[in-house]
Amino acid sequence: MSYATQSYLWMTLDPVHIGTGGYRLGRVDNSIVREPGTRLPKIPGTSLSGAARSYAAMQNESPQCAGQGGHCQQRDCPICYTFGSLKVEQQGNPKKTTSYAGTINIFDAQLLFFPVHSLAGPVWVTSPDQLRGAGVKQIPQLPAEKIMLAAGLKVPQQQLNLGWLLLEAVDDPLKLKGAMLQGAAWDAIKARTVLVTDKLFSQIVNSNLEVRTSVSIDPETGAAEKGALFTYEAIPRSAFLVSAVVEDSFRQDKFPVTEQTAQGTPLTNGPWRSPLDVAGAGLKMIEWLGVGGMGTRGFGRMRVVHTENISGGNNA
Repeated sequence: MSYATQSYLWMTLDPVHIGTGGYRLGRVDNSIVREPGTRLPKIPGTSLSGAARSYAAMQNESPQCAGQGGHCQQRDCPICYTFGSLKVEQQGNPKKTTSYAGTINIFDAQLLFFPVHSLAGPVWVTSPDQLRGAGVKQIPQLPAEKIMLAAGLKVPQQQLNLGWLLLEAVDDPLKLKGAMLQGAAWDAIKARTVLVTDKLFSQIVNSNLEVRTSVSIDPETGAAEKGALFTYEAIPRSAFLVSAVVEDSFRQDKFPVTEQTAQGTPLTNGPWRSPLDVAGAGLKMIEWLGVGGMGTRGFGRMRVVHTENISGGNNA
C-alpha cells in the first residue's frame, strides 16, 4: 500500500464564506468556520472535496457521480474510483447498499498570508506556526509584541500599523524560503510580507476579516424586506492558504486511466492518470465556479497558484 501527497498554494480571488450553519451571537449574524484552538478561519476539506468532486464530474460529463448516492460504480469511472461511491439498490426488503471508500483525502486549507491595510499600503501577515504548516524552514524568532518586515518594506521609525495595532519592527529583515513559496503570485507579495507572533496573528486576522451587510428583497415591492437585514464575514481577497491532497492506493484494482469523458469527448486539460489528476482537475475549477456560500453575491473563487508534489512512500 503506497501513498503520494500534493500540496496546494491558493490565493483567494473573491471573499470566501464557509458558514458555520445558522446564526450565531457575536459581531456578525453569519460567522465562518474557524480552527477551534487558534480561532483562525479556514476552508474545511469537506468543502474542497465536495466542490472538487462536483467539478470533476462535470468535466467527465457524468453528473450522476457528483452528488450523494446514485453513483455509477463502474470500474472505468475515475470519479467513483477517486472520491468513493455509494449505491442503494431496492431488492426486496430491506434495501441493499454498496459502498466504496475514496482513494484521496483532501485536507483543510489553512491561512498562510493574510492581507491587512497599513499606512505603508497593503501588507501580507503571517506567523511562525503558519509557516511551519507550509513546510517553511529557518523561521526567525520574534520577541513578544514585535514584528519583522520584508527587506523591501520601508517604514518610518521602524513602526507599522496592522489595522488598528501599531507595532515596532526589529532591525533584521524577513527572508522566507520554501518549496511552496514560488510562482508569480508569491513574487508579487514577498517584498510586502510581515512576520508577527502566533498570539498576534489570530488577533490581526479576526480584526480584519471582510464583513458585509445584506438584506432580502420583497419580490412584490422590489424594496428591502422589513427585518431581513443580516451581516456575514468572509476571508478577504488576496489571502494565501495552503492545503494538501493525499492519494492512498489501498485498492487492488488499478486506476482507470482516462483520456476522454463518459460521453466520448476529449478531456479539456489532458488525460487523468491518477486520482491526484482527478482531484486536481476539480480543484482548479474553483477558480471559475467557486467554493462555499454566497456564490450569487460574488463570493468563493480561489486560484491554485502553485502545486508541489511530495514523494510518497509505503505505509503497509
